[in-house]
Amino acid sequence: AGYRLVEANQGPQVFVLNTCTVTGTADSKARRALRSARRANPHALVVATGCYAQRAPEDLTGLDAVSLVIGNFQKHELVSQVSRALALEPDPAGETARRFDAVAPDVKPKARPMGLKGLRIRANIKIQEGCDQVCAYCIVPKVRGRERSIPVAELVEQINRYAGEGFQEVVLTGTQLGTYGFDLPQTSLAKMLRRILDETTVPRIRVSSLQAQEITPELLDLWDTHRLCPHFHIPLQSGSDGVLKAMRRRYDTRTFAATVEMVRRRIPDAGITTDLIAGFPGEDQASFQESLDFASSMAFSDMHVFPYSPRPGTSAAHYTNGVPEETKKDRTAQMLAAARQGFQDFRNGQMGNTRTVLWENQVDRDGARRWSGLTDNYIRVYAQSRRDLTNVITQAKLLKGDGDDPGAEVA
Repeated sequence: AGYRLVEANQGPQVFVLNTCTVTGTADSKARRALRSARRANPHALVVATGCYAQRAPEDLTGLDAVSLVIGNFQKHELVSQVSRALALEPDPAGETARRFDAVAPDVKPKARPMGLKGLRIRANIKIQEGCDQVCAYCIVPKVRGRERSIPVAELVEQINRYAGEGFQEVVLTGTQLGTYGFDLPQTSLAKMLRRILDETTVPRIRVSSLQAQEITPELLDLWDTHRLCPHFHIPLQSGSDGVLKAMRRRYDTRTFAATVEMVRRRIPDAGITTDLIAGFPGEDQASFQESLDFASSMAFSDMHVFPYSPRPGTSAAHYTNGVPEETKKDRTAQMLAAARQGFQDFRNGQMGNTRTVLWENQVDRDGARRWSGLTDNYIRVYAQSRRDLTNVITQAKLLKGDGDDPGAEVA
């Protein structure tokens, strides 16, 4: 439509923030980012879109920093609405606001790439949108709509295009990857991955997140190739079966543990990361201890830990057996301590191993300029080299670093 991308410090006429609303902290960060954008660009059209804009448009329209609010279900109109606003053509009174509660449009989402700070290194490619699982704490189904899969042929075409442009890794993203393809003829996640492996040449493929009950031996068979990164993000949310049932999760701890054991048996050096919620309504001290003990026993390579944050519009927001904020804070701290221990243990266990590393850029590390990169099993490493390693995949031996992160010796 005649627009061009510029950096935030280049005086943009339009600033678009794609918001998250999974927690209250995410909402707060979005508001801060919008205010910061307004201060830096006082004459720009500041647009809030995404999940927060879909869930609570009135919160954002009330901010002086925001010029325009466009919900998820109106994203296909973003360009036309921005153009109208720039041309000072008024929106018909209340029309946009009245359509925030509309159902998600019955169109397939498009695969879009995102590079690392403008470099053609790693592309995040959405393979599906929406979620049908409706967990008790989660607002995502209401702000993203029902599950819709992007056709395999479009994904293959996009990946080949980005491989041709120099991207070395693609990350397949979405809300509910494990059920990919249920709405497409004779398609599944495994079949889609097989086609990507057969019909593309991108060196590394990473799958962003899978539910425990969706990981099967047949799916893991695909990881026999070095192109699929041995990193599995498997959300746990709680290590207490009682809490998992109250959350309406579709697995129990026995299923989860069996999945982790199967992944490690078949892919021994795989990194396994997870998400955990502390202080969900009804989580008493005994169930929290169960959760902490179970999470620790899984020896995750990293854990993303969140204190429970009630989301209006979810069933858990109506639960009356909430956990005090101070207790949630304390339990979150205990979970984070377990996360740090697992993080360190996994990295220490990898010392001396040789892994493939995708090098990204140079950073100041330990008083020197070092190359920063990610191993295939998701360990951040740093190395010295006279070579330009930008967007290069090499073998590297992992060594004990000066800080928390490992060093590496480039092969």
